[in-house]
Amino acid sequence: MLVVMQSQATEAQVRAVCEQIESLGFRAHPIPGEGRTAIGITGNSGTVDTGSLESMPGVVECIPVSKPYKLVSRDIKSDNTIVRIPTPCGEVTFGGKAIGIVAGTCAVETREQVFAIAERIRTAGGRLFRGGAFKPRTSPYSFQGLGEEGLKILAEVRERFGLGIVTEAVDDDSLDLVEKYADVIQLGARNMQNFSLLKRAGRARKPVLLKRGLAATLDEFLMAAEYVMSEGNYQVILCERGIRTFADHTRNTLDLSVIPAVQRLSHLPIIVDPSHGTGRRNKVLPLSRAAVAVGADGLLIEVHHDPSHALSDGPQSILPDEFDRLVREARDIAAIIGRTLN
Repeated sequence: MLVVMQSQATEAQVRAVCEQIESLGFRAHPIPGEGRTAIGITGNSGTVDTGSLESMPGVVECIPVSKPYKLVSRDIKSDNTIVRIPTPCGEVTFGGKAIGIVAGTCAVETREQVFAIAERIRTAGGRLFRGGAFKPRTSPYSFQGLGEEGLKILAEVRERFGLGIVTEAVDDDSLDLVEKYADVIQLGARNMQNFSLLKRAGRARKPVLLKRGLAATLDEFLMAAEYVMSEGNYQVILCERGIRTFADHTRNTLDLSVIPAVQRLSHLPIIVDPSHGTGRRNKVLPLSRAAVAVGADGLLIEVHHDPSHALSDGPQSILPDEFDRLVREARDIAAIIGRTLN
């Protein structure tokens, strides 16, 4: 159910409607839009009696939402959500006219390695640095990350280079630490349907970057975001990172068609990870160009200064010089379609 408020409705009227919804045993989710505030109602398994709501001051109407995902849907918010991430070197936004770029190493290996990459990314104009301190790997014998020590190194990157930090949480304990050290909480493909972790991320007060699962449908992807938002965190960035198919010329199949599909159904921003999406260094640049052209709100790029010796995903990590070129070409393509780079 969706309660549509008048454009001139006051904060007190919105708050009164939310309190009435809560008194009925449901949960209220006020989501401001450009011209009005809409209040989503969750927790209702049946029909809500709208009479007591429609008669309240400031209410225009109550509209049933037929889709299983309610807060994620454009039914509740027609204009795009803009997720704003403050960093020491300036604000980065996802979902508006500007296209954001997150870049960095797959895994935090050493302080020297991370600093070398961060310096090049900052020089290229980057404002958000990605690096994995917790690594969910297919093999239990692969490098699993440095844990909190890795997060401390990332905190040094923020202080030294002014970059905001994006890093992955793999369980509740690691999410507590990521929330403490990072600016954006990443939830990886393997945890897209880890519902308890999604709920925990929904109780965090930092933006969540949610990756599509290895074989997730569009509806499953959006329902995962619904889990986060249903707990009160509306700062969600979706990420297409490739899905498992029969193809063997690439690590995964990067599904760029999901970008306009998501944008038709949801107000949330969606970015593209061409590094995991292809698993091949020579495919990252062309697929980045295509992602910007098709309307993605951002890119997530893996960069390594010595990929042949990387402890994680070296074959898909581009070199710093290649990242410089990627930024230049992404900026040129963005300008053609009336957008800019953050």
